[in-house]
Amino acid sequence: MNSRASILVGITNGAIHVKVEGKGSFQNSPALKEFSKEMLERGYRHFVVDLNGCPVMDSTFMGTLAGIALRLREFGNGSLLVRNANERNWDLLQNLGLNNLFEVESKASELANDKLVDAAPLDADHPIDRSDQAECMIEAHEALVDADPENLARFKDVLEYLKQDLRAGSK
Repeated sequence: MNSRASILVGITNGAIHVKVEGKGSFQNSPALKEFSKEMLERGYRHFVVDLNGCPVMDSTFMGTLAGIALRLREFGNGSLLVRNANERNWDLLQNLGLNNLFEVESKASELANDKLVDAAPLDADHPIDRSDQAECMIEAHEALVDADPENLARFKDVLEYLKQDLRAGSK
């Protein structure tokens, strides 16, 4: 069974659309982070993330989404909409308080799904070294804490471990 995740991206009606197929995880978070950073630098301020094909997300992926929303907040305008969240993903986002940072729609909302014009896959297979991976994971978990201070208790040990691992790897 091929459980490889993919992320398709495109622009529709001036908004960046991200379609997640498979698990949203620490493995595809760096590519999403870099892509969103590039789109923000180009002036895009509206992001739609479609989770219809995403059965579950890990904390790094959710932190990457939080990071995008926090960057939009820094710019003072824009929006992040997560649509077609299944019950599990909705619960995960809500438990971390991310539904207070960006809009989350469940599958039941069934908004008209915009067709992605000229959709392209993000290259999540691009090799990333261990320290870059650790930095991405730290940044994502810090975004979760910034989004809701109650998340510090949940991720304090994870952050400490990642920071120790990063320090050990840089020696």
